[in-house]
Amino acid sequence: MIGRSDSGSEAMAGIGAALRSGLRFSAGAALGLWLAVAPATAGGLQSAHSTSSDGTKIHYVDNRRADAPVLVFVPGWGMDHTIWEAQLAAFADGYRVIAIDPRSQGASDLAGGGNTPEVRAGDIETLLASQRIERAVLIGWSQGVQDSMAYVERYGTTRLAGVVLVDAAVSKGAASAQTDPKAAAQLLQRMAIYAAHPREYLQGMMGAIFARPLPPPVLQRRVDIALRTPTSTGVAMLVADLYGADRSGALAKLDRPTLIVASAKSDELAAQRAAAQQVPGAVLEVMDEAGHGVFVDRPEAFNALLRRFLEASVR
Repeated sequence: MIGRSDSGSEAMAGIGAALRSGLRFSAGAALGLWLAVAPATAGGLQSAHSTSSDGTKIHYVDNRRADAPVLVFVPGWGMDHTIWEAQLAAFADGYRVIAIDPRSQGASDLAGGGNTPEVRAGDIETLLASQRIERAVLIGWSQGVQDSMAYVERYGTTRLAGVVLVDAAVSKGAASAQTDPKAAAQLLQRMAIYAAHPREYLQGMMGAIFARPLPPPVLQRRVDIALRTPTSTGVAMLVADLYGADRSGALAKLDRPTLIVASAKSDELAAQRAAAQQVPGAVLEVMDEAGHGVFVDRPEAFNALLRRFLEASVR
């Protein structure tokens, strides 16, 4: 645990102790301290906003490629669209690529409420409806998995051509705190450290979720992006993501081609395997030599898996 002092060294020591006390890489517990690379506003991508029902402006980037299959990328907790830079570049030629900054993240409005997967699902629906998109492949990572399943639960699959769930178990709601109290206790400990020392916590977590060390300037930029989300909002998000609702029932509603990509290091690998078994025809791919950010650690391999899935099942 961290001490009373606010010094960075004591904060980092506390984070190290938390890591040593049993924190292996866990997609659910680390829900989204994600790093990527430079801004993705090049290569024909345009910045735009959609306005949700409560007035929150949601920022997204879009290459606006006409008459092409649509891919919608949803990032993890605290991060913005740039985490998907390698994918946006790789798929821009043959697809319309859209990447969202969820509410209270990136360049989207800071929302005083509604920072839950269920409300963010509504934000996705508003964007799709405003752009008259009828067949999108929804690609969610970590917290984005919760958002994607909340979308399926609430809106079904009418607008979807496929779903890609990247390295996170679908939340079973508050009951999971009883079935796995150790994980719940670890999450509470991490939230306490994050609330007291957000920058140090975000920096300290990077080694736990990426197999490949990020260059210091990239790491610091990603931390700065995550810090745009107020700490109180970030804590509320984590609670809502992991324990706010049982979204596992949405798996039974998935009647579109589904790809699940998991890190071989994930503590939630068994749950992701089980999810794949619940969706008829779902494809499960397990990636070695990659942390939670599988598409950042091994972008070429991830892109190859995604392209193969799209060409076989969606196009």
